Amino acid sequence: MGQPRSFEISNLGPLGQLRTGRLIRRFVQLFGGLALFGFSIGLMVRGGIGLAPWDVLHSGLTHWLPLTIGQVLVLASFLVLLAWIPLGERPGIGTLANAIVIGLAADASLAVLPPVAGLPAQIALMLAGVVLNGAASAIYIGAQLGRGPRDGLMTGLARRTGRSLRLVRTLLEVIVLAVGIALGGALGVGTVVFAVAIGPLTQLFLPWVAVPAEAAAQPLGEVSA
Repeated sequence: MGQPRSFEISNLGPLGQLRTGRLIRRFVQLFGGLALFGFSIGLMVRGGIGLAPWDVLHSGLTHWLPLTIGQVLVLASFLVLLAWIPLGERPGIGTLANAIVIGLAADASLAVLPPVAGLPAQIALMLAGVVLNGAASAIYIGAQLGRGPRDGLMTGLARRTGRSLRLVRTLLEVIVLAVGIALGGALGVGTVVFAVAIGPLTQLFLPWVAVPAEAAAQPLGEVSA
């Protein structure tokens, strides 16, 4: 297998994304990545030993709303998108797909994944969920069809405040985690594992699956391996 290439993550609007070519591969990659992302959430839910910070919030809200975790995820995604308006973020095709498909895939996975008993099985599901989440994130981001609602909130706040992406992401996740815990969300060791591993895992997979956006403008950053 050859070395992964360097590439830039584009900041194109919807029309620009459609003009960069390789649309069939990119749409397949986008929806495949989003479906796998939702499946990874289902694995961690069934593991029962902690969720990602945003999913701690989503699971907490299920205790207060007559909704499944997937339905809450969709609702929260569109509420987050409202915050894009004052931040001046540009949603892409993948942004809207992200807001809908992940929640549907999470609920579908929970419909077919049985509960597990015993700590070894729980750990296995949690670790599989974290690794799959990192791979799925790289797959849908690499399709170059727009950031997810939460990613856009992070980049928009970073641009508006002048703070680093790392600081803004950390503060956002601390806030949503605290609110999720207060609402009774599923906090556990899996939350810590996710927080530590998801960045390196996504960075590891992204160079292998990214589709170059030939007409990319306003690059958000370059990744190489």
